[in-house]
Amino acid sequence: MKTILILGGGKSSTVLIEHLANYSAAEGYTITVGDAEPDAVRAKVGKLQNVAVVEFTLDDTLKLENLVRNADIVVSMLPAFLHLPVAQECLKQRRHLVTASYVSPEMEQLHQAAEERGLLFLNEMGVDPGIDHMSAMRVIDRIKAEGGKMTGFESFTGGLVAPDSEHDNPWRYKFTWNPRNVVLAGQGTAKFVQMGKYKYIPYHRLFRRTEIINIPGWGIFEGYGNRDSLKYREHYGLEDIPTMFRGTLRRPGFCRSWDQFITLGATDDSFIMQGSENMTKREFTNSFLSYDLVNTVELKLAHYLNLDLASEEMYKLKWLGMFDDVPVGLNKPSTPAQMLQKILEDRWTLKPEDKDMLVMWHRFNYEQNGKQHEVHASMVSIGGDHIHTAMAKTVGLPVAIAVRKMLKGEIALTGVRIPTLPEVYNPVLDELEAEGIVFEEREVDPTFY
Repeated sequence: MKTILILGGGKSSTVLIEHLANYSAAEGYTITVGDAEPDAVRAKVGKLQNVAVVEFTLDDTLKLENLVRNADIVVSMLPAFLHLPVAQECLKQRRHLVTASYVSPEMEQLHQAAEERGLLFLNEMGVDPGIDHMSAMRVIDRIKAEGGKMTGFESFTGGLVAPDSEHDNPWRYKFTWNPRNVVLAGQGTAKFVQMGKYKYIPYHRLFRRTEIINIPGWGIFEGYGNRDSLKYREHYGLEDIPTMFRGTLRRPGFCRSWDQFITLGATDDSFIMQGSENMTKREFTNSFLSYDLVNTVELKLAHYLNLDLASEEMYKLKWLGMFDDVPVGLNKPSTPAQMLQKILEDRWTLKPEDKDMLVMWHRFNYEQNGKQHEVHASMVSIGGDHIHTAMAKTVGLPVAIAVRKMLKGEIALTGVRIPTLPEVYNPVLDELEAEGIVFEEREVDPTFY
């Protein structure tokens, strides 16, 4: 039997492991999961067939060498910055590699070496990046094959809470992936092209420049720009396209409220706050405001942010506990972003009865036979529970399907790749549809910018 090695058994690995286990007996492989907390992973995998869990940390280079040597294919679900040593070991041991993370410049440099060894290092195989690439390229390639010329492409993805789980939450949001990444989202400058003009949105304005998106049956969303949309022109074979924009989805009102944290300075991760280990939430908020013996923290904050005391933004901040005179709960000196993350985790963590929602939306503008066309494609996935989340499903399933296809020789590429080629996206998307991850397309009247 062949062996699949999965490094990292966290939240996004749950559905991945279960899916592979369900096919393991019929397709002839076993699964080894390496994680720093093996007991927690064992509790999740239970009595799944052909799954073994071992303790693993990346600093144990000898164990990494042995695990990779005894595997036929390796899946790294570790944090993105830890993929490189795994990839280097895969090169050494001549093993294929799959990740759900963006390709780093260091990973790109391994392309020729992987090709020379007949290896495939398939990256960006999750949801975003991953399903976004595959679903977009299937439509783009179809439009081109039918003689159309792409003139605009926009893509937005959001991990949110399902409608039934958002009634008690004015933000209509909870953490469905790494909370730290949420707190630090958008830092840098969003770069894109619109009607042939290059556009740039600095971080301090990013959450003020949003786009309203209506997905029939699911309501209104707002989208803000991701960091670099320009590089996807080359990835998608759209080097000359006049409009290219990628972003993140939230429910209406989220972005303007989140912008208050940016203006306040609460998302800053560049310095340690003195005395933060003893701060209350109220003291944390007050630490960014002027010294004043008369006015309350609420009044000072409203004045500083130019908000009405009865505004929606002030209500959301109060709901989060920003004015509560209770400890933040971090017992070590921390950055503002770390402090904010802890405060948010107190209210934005999924409860056992909660369900999350993954939403993806594409807009394709193209010209064909002298006529302008616009197509919208959307996908919505609802989680089963706080463990089998939509996020875990849409990250884990494409990884698992790709691994199975590679083991069977149905994906025979080599080098460092992302899933923009039909030999990857067609079989994976077909199987995702059987798993209920389906895109709905509709043609609409073209939108002019």
